[in-house]
This record gives sequence, C-alpha cells and structure tokens, in this order.
Amino acid sequence: MNIHDFRRLALSLPGAEESSHMGSPDFRVGNRIFATLAAAKLGYGNIMITPDQQAAFVEDLPEIFIPVAGGWGRGGATHINLAVANEDVVLGALQTAHKLRLEKNAKSGSKPPVTKSKSRPTQKKTTVRKSKAFKTKARRSNK
Repeated sequence: MNIHDFRRLALSLPGAEESSHMGSPDFRVGNRIFATLAAAKLGYGNIMITPDQQAAFVEDLPEIFIPVAGGWGRGGATHINLAVANEDVVLGALQTAHKLRLEKNAKSGSKPPVTKSKSRPTQKKTTVRKSKAFKTKARRSNK
C-alpha cells in the first residue's frame, strides 16, 4: 500500500471529499475530518478513531497501527503503516473512522458551512465633530 492507495480508498467512501488542513491532505465527510495524509512523508496514513478503537487496532496489529504522538494520539488519532498494511486492513480502518465521523456529525447536527456571498463590506460610520468655533458661528447666524 502507498499514499495513492490510501487516497483512493478514502475517497471511495460515501460522501468523502479531499481537502487540506495545515498544508496536508485530509479526507472529510460532512466537512469534518476522518482521515489524513499528514504523515505521508513517513509512509503513514492517519485515521481519527476513538481511544478504545485505537487500543483494539494496536493490540491486534501493532506493526500496522501506531498511536500518533501526544494529545492527538491520546484522543484516538492513529497512524497506519502503509508499507506493511494490505488493502483490506486499510479499507476496514478507513470505514471505521468514516462511520465514527458520520455518527458524530449526526449527534452534533453538524452541517457543511454555508458559504457567504461576496457582498461589499459595509463602511464604518464615522462621526464628524464640529469645532466649538463652528457651533458658535452657526448660532449667531441663526439669530
């Protein structure tokens, strides 16, 4: 497996779209990320799953599934070592992440963002203060 295979499989899932986040390709459903190629230079694809799912994947196939370092990994972000994984394993992992993202989207009522029209920006209103001399002159002329 390689990053091109990972991309092909991710995009084969219903409603999946490719975008980018912080300069790296990601895969979204309902405008929310379920997988990335943020560690592609290391030969990894990444999936966003729960910590419990991650623990099960790592326990079953530790040579393929590696928790991402730091807080992202503690939250369930998981590397997939593409050089050792086969298509069935990667597809199954992507399906798990995709399904989880769909469930989270449904719970939160998440919808794709509405694009704003490109109307002209409103101008800031400015208050013009008249000088004391102008006010005095205006009062004299009104008499």
